Amino acid sequence: MGKDISRRSFIKAIGGGTVAAAPLLAACTDGRKKTSATQNEPQKGKMTYRTNPNTGDKVSLLGYGMMRLPVEGEGAGRENPDAPIDQDMVNREVDYAIEHGVNYFDTSPAYCRGLSERATGIALSRHKRSDYFIATKMSNFAPETWTREASMQMFENSLKELQVDYVDYLLLHSIGQGSDALGMFNSRYMDNGILDWLVEQKAKGRIRNIGFSYHGDVRIYDMLLKWHDEGRYHWDFVQIELNYLDWNYADEINSRNTDAVYLYGELKKRGIPAIIMEPLLGGRLVRVPDFVAAKMKEREPERSVASWAIRFAGSPDGVLTVLSGMTHMEDLKDNLLSTAPLVPLTAEENSFLMEIADDIYNLKTIPCNECNYCMPCPYGIDIPGVLSHYNKCIADGNMPNRGAQDPDYRRERRAFLVGYDRSVPRLRQASHCIGCGQCNEHCPQGIDIPKEMQRIDKFVEELKQNEPA
Repeated sequence: MGKDISRRSFIKAIGGGTVAAAPLLAACTDGRKKTSATQNEPQKGKMTYRTNPNTGDKVSLLGYGMMRLPVEGEGAGRENPDAPIDQDMVNREVDYAIEHGVNYFDTSPAYCRGLSERATGIALSRHKRSDYFIATKMSNFAPETWTREASMQMFENSLKELQVDYVDYLLLHSIGQGSDALGMFNSRYMDNGILDWLVEQKAKGRIRNIGFSYHGDVRIYDMLLKWHDEGRYHWDFVQIELNYLDWNYADEINSRNTDAVYLYGELKKRGIPAIIMEPLLGGRLVRVPDFVAAKMKEREPERSVASWAIRFAGSPDGVLTVLSGMTHMEDLKDNLLSTAPLVPLTAEENSFLMEIADDIYNLKTIPCNECNYCMPCPYGIDIPGVLSHYNKCIADGNMPNRGAQDPDYRRERRAFLVGYDRSVPRLRQASHCIGCGQCNEHCPQGIDIPKEMQRIDKFVEELKQNEPA
């Protein structure tokens, strides 16, 4: 693999000096910081759409990721991971989205402790089937689901939970994962014949489009695209992680990831529609350091920080939709303001975002996107919460790592320790990690989570012991 599209070629990749539009993507949690939205109300009838070249589907630029659904109780997502989904709020948000032109909804049997498809089905079944497209996944990660019968049952159950006779977009979920990515792929889809069975279901009209979502080993990504070139399997679409930080820095932040410039370029060459996930990196590109937010606000005072990332992800003309996991109504409204309609990035704005990416990369934070694939931890650790607090302290300049002689040490030490106890209950902190490693196989970013938990716990204990006189 090579980076055959240069860092400065974003405008070429998107197809011109100005850019067209696309929708948004994104495990239930209500603990994420709300998007800093503008005060304007989104207008109806303004959504930007893209056309699927395979089916003619007119797909909304903004896609609804049903991965971070609201739960009952204020802030219950972090403090009570078992809090039930707030179905009334899901219904209200889905209704509002459809009223404002959103028609693509992405879910999975694995999301929200296995409850996302049911919640999605309840909300969408109240609308005409022609008003929306449903995307779900063959999420057969566990060995007990690798048999042909178990995988077939997973698909049948998806139809039941979603209350539909067919799905519009079916994905092989997260190919490239695991230390033995090829062996995992073969066990999940090839040895059991389930991929061929899914192709048969498409021929029967029970699936309209087949594709895959990619994380991890790029050799698997390249292999599947080679199959497409050879006519062995036809991919109607592919879902990739794309945002202005991952455009050039994905593999430098984590060697198991692949730069979006390459992933998108390979799809563009083949005319395969790209569906975008993690345009906001699980909220990291909303919770940017204060100095970065100030730069963005200076340029566009009326636009939110999130809107920059949404516009970047929606600008390439080979993008069909951009998925965003929207927990709060404020998130939905802000994303609608960015996509209904999309204001394409200019070449100068793209250069500005590449500078912002440099700023964020140079902070050297842990690349956690708070996707919650690592959860639940069998020992109750709030893994995303621990990593999020650590990253936030780096971004906010409250990292007491220069020694007790530094004049800011006392302030930074207090901010780190007090903030840690406030954001992560003590029984769920890094000190309870036993290093079982169960989480590592599920992390799309390839983070060695036990190693990071042990490092952070050691850091916390040193801070506690090094109280200044």
